[in-house]
Amino acid sequence: MKQIIEQLLKARLNYLINGSDERDWRKAGGFEVIERKQKLFERRGVQIVKANIRAAIKEHWVDEDSAAHVNYQTHTAYLCKDGDDMYMEEQIENRNALLYDEMVIKDSESPRPAVQPLPEVESRAGHEPSELLGRAFRYDRLAAVRYAETFWNKRNPAYKNFEDNCTNFISQCLRAGDAPMRGYPNRGKGWWMQNHSWSYSWTVANSLRTFLRQSKAGLRSVPTKTAAELIEGDVICYDFNGDGRFDHVAIVTSKDKSNMPLVNAQTHDCRMRYWSYEDSPAYTSSIRYAFFHIADDTPKA
Repeated sequence: MKQIIEQLLKARLNYLINGSDERDWRKAGGFEVIERKQKLFERRGVQIVKANIRAAIKEHWVDEDSAAHVNYQTHTAYLCKDGDDMYMEEQIENRNALLYDEMVIKDSESPRPAVQPLPEVESRAGHEPSELLGRAFRYDRLAAVRYAETFWNKRNPAYKNFEDNCTNFISQCLRAGDAPMRGYPNRGKGWWMQNHSWSYSWTVANSLRTFLRQSKAGLRSVPTKTAAELIEGDVICYDFNGDGRFDHVAIVTSKDKSNMPLVNAQTHDCRMRYWSYEDSPAYTSSIRYAFFHIADDTPKA
């Protein structure tokens, strides 16, 4: 079973790198994602020098029709050549496969966990909490990026973690950069996690995006119009469906030779991924982005 799945994965990888088809793998699905990733590398002028993929079966069962259902996880590493530079892009995927008669009938990445809608509480400009007064915040970008590189594919036991962990992970990165918490214990205000509780903005992508747009002190940001204006330690929010509700967040950990961001993120764990997410099954032509440059905060005299 594992060998059959690995043959499919290696055929996809060979197509991505060399553009060659050694076996009929497209019927299983996912071709459009591979093709988008291939075109993305071509457009950027980045070459995949070497790639490796590993698979680990998590669970499987056989139904009454003798079809095997398999849940498995992959870890793919791409050694990328960008001009004179080399970097490693990595991605972990949880996938579902359907096998029958030793053939993969269907294979796809597991959907993102459903997010429970939460109320948005808009903060009012000019009414920042008094706890912020007199405290200067200087964002430690290096520490935030170092944290993102350390924990991109694992969970820090010092924090409560969730099935949909993308925003929680970015909040942890920002906190590692010395961003000050505030608002406790009101879940609808500020940005915080403590005493086994947390604000919506700490764990929900759309709430964090709202907070970063509106915060006037402590952790705050300067929205930018383009991804190229961001630097390491900055944040990108994603509205995959273009419906106005942002559902994913990533942190910039590097810039490529074209001055475009590479990002780390969780839920579908990845590092050094190109910022646009065109290689994601969640990507749609309606996708919208919000770019946030995290700003230092110096209290007014």
